[in-house]
Amino acid sequence: MSGTTTARTRRTAGVPRQWRGTEAGGGANRWVVLLVLCVSLLLVAVDATVLHVAVPAVTEDLRPGAMELLWIVDIYPLVCASLLILFGTLGDRVGRRRVLLLGYALFGAASALAAFAPSPQILIVARALLGVGGAMIMPATLSILRQVFPDRRERALAIGVWSAVAAVGAAVGPLLGGFLVENFWWGSVFLVNLPLMIVALPVGRWLLPESTGDRNGPWDVLGAVMAACGLFCVVFGVKRMGSGADPLGAVTTAPLLFGAVLLVLFVRRQRRRTHPLVDLKLFARPAFSISVGCIVLALLALVGLELIAAQYLQLVLGLTPLETGLRLLPLTFAAMAAGLVGSRMLQWLGPRVMVAIGFALTALAVLSLTAMGQSDRPAVLVGGFIVLGFGLETTLFSAYESMLNEASAGSAGGAAAIGETSYQLGAGIGIALLGSVMNAAYKPGVSSVPGVPASASSDASQSLGAAYKVSDRLGGHAGEALRSAARGAFVHGLHVTLAVSAGLLLVGAIAALRLPRTMECAADDEEPAQGPDQRAQGGTDTPARRDRAAVAAES
Repeated sequence: MSGTTTARTRRTAGVPRQWRGTEAGGGANRWVVLLVLCVSLLLVAVDATVLHVAVPAVTEDLRPGAMELLWIVDIYPLVCASLLILFGTLGDRVGRRRVLLLGYALFGAASALAAFAPSPQILIVARALLGVGGAMIMPATLSILRQVFPDRRERALAIGVWSAVAAVGAAVGPLLGGFLVENFWWGSVFLVNLPLMIVALPVGRWLLPESTGDRNGPWDVLGAVMAACGLFCVVFGVKRMGSGADPLGAVTTAPLLFGAVLLVLFVRRQRRRTHPLVDLKLFARPAFSISVGCIVLALLALVGLELIAAQYLQLVLGLTPLETGLRLLPLTFAAMAAGLVGSRMLQWLGPRVMVAIGFALTALAVLSLTAMGQSDRPAVLVGGFIVLGFGLETTLFSAYESMLNEASAGSAGGAAAIGETSYQLGAGIGIALLGSVMNAAYKPGVSSVPGVPASASSDASQSLGAAYKVSDRLGGHAGEALRSAARGAFVHGLHVTLAVSAGLLLVGAIAALRLPRTMECAADDEEPAQGPDQRAQGGTDTPARRDRAAVAAES
């Protein structure tokens, strides 16, 4: 008995404290690790949307110009999206926990700076630093999750919880921001991050495991800078198109073209290097490339639609921002439910059926929302949002799980960064594409309203909010006629946009048919946790070992 105890003590003596409990028979710690990672993700997701309802208060206090206000809102997602690949691959090189903890520290410091920003310029800098911190945190959470849960069944459940938390964060942001601004001041939307970060830093350092990927060869600094600059330019151009700027204007096309050239050169450089920054061979695997494409398509079809739906609820139905947020809560609850039950569904149905069903359900929900008109129909909205949230989360969860499973633990940071970048690009392109569809369908309805001058019609064609301002200025019968025509044109544009969105979702359902039919969970897929001796000899994780030929044959 004593000999057994001694041997067991000797085996665990060299294992870092944060790894104890992740071995067979003691699996509690990895679920605590998941909790820490989810808190990290929740902060980043909330911060992406929490400022939206605080914009009027920021405008009144700091009085930024139109361009400054645009940068205050957009600089966070712009910087975050452009740096995901850089910090994802840097984590593979120097340690994912190290990058994550640095991200915590930077996020906390930037939150304090933003909360007490005395000028628009300082707030823009603080928001940019928040974007840098977010880019350090987001891929690190997924890559650490990939390492801590080597068994695919448990990893699927963990990714389900992770994706449900992301959905909660995006929905809670506006509600939390509205509450804080109403009861305190606009800076409190940033200050709320500090207590959580102060706790997360020591807890993360104690609990989270450290790991790295393949350290062979130098880290490609030039490639990382090319990827960051290329993505920054592309996302900037896409966001300008989404904001209504001239798509053929020099300020829009020049960044897009320059960014595209940089990304093409980045891909060529990675293909030539012996030790590339990003393993582009992952895209040769159908499960990985199709999963990334499905993430882009899902966000492409729905993010722009979500913004248009928020305008519909407020400008057509006349709901307050808080009431609008409450109307969207069923979508969030349905997404949470899909994330929590998704792992069991994935094992039963397999990736191909799961993603295809998710797309089909989402398309069905989008089409059902065409029943929305100029009068409020709460039952239709709630039912449509529930199916929409469940279908969308089913799609994204299954796509993320399949994508991450195709990457070895050593390249998990780069793979996670690719997934998060595709998410951001899909969201940006969706806003630009569906916004353009909406504008094209809306403008004809207000271009020739009887009794309304041509100049007023031109101003009203910019947006429904602008049409309301013009109608108030005109007054009388002409103003009322313009308001009525604008509401009808907006609802018509919404229906057209819904139809286009449903079409994109059906394309995603067809693409999903190339995913593997079954969820392979072979026993040799498990990867043992590394002790310090293994990390000292190279710091690499053991790659995932699975019969990919069998999966490819099934697909």
